[in-house]
Amino acid sequence: MARTDTAPRRPRPLTGWRRLVARLPVFLFRVGLGPVLGRRLLLLHHTGRVSGLRRHAVLEVMSCDRTVPSWTVLSGSGTRADWYRNLRGQPKTVIQFGHRHHAVTARFLPADAGARIMADYARLRPANARRLCACLGLPVDGSEGAYREAGRALTFVRLDAD
Repeated sequence: MARTDTAPRRPRPLTGWRRLVARLPVFLFRVGLGPVLGRRLLLLHHTGRVSGLRRHAVLEVMSCDRTVPSWTVLSGSGTRADWYRNLRGQPKTVIQFGHRHHAVTARFLPADAGARIMADYARLRPANARRLCACLGLPVDGSEGAYREAGRALTFVRLDAD
């Protein structure tokens, strides 16, 4: 029987070696080797909105403001990502960036802010921005306008230190 609703299907959970590879950064953070991954990744601690269990996700830092401090991350799965949905329910949480833990509050950014963030990211890391957009199925021609348009379609969260 054909599916009649238009809701996207959740991807199947990773298993076997793919799950091990995907979870490796979480393990590295847990054993104190998070800084080996550089200043581009952080470990987000969050609480499951249904289970109440403690969860972890490693996210790429799209931008960082060290004066505030705050970190902006991208949800590649949009508003369907479990970590995003968990933060919607409980925006106060903790992240690990390098060796340090920070209490943060999640702020869900509007499309115009996403446009600026993506354009800035593309200026700083053009190859990564091109690959990221290709991976997410967003057409870009390398122009700032194309990256701004891609950024409007993406879901960004800013994690502000408390």
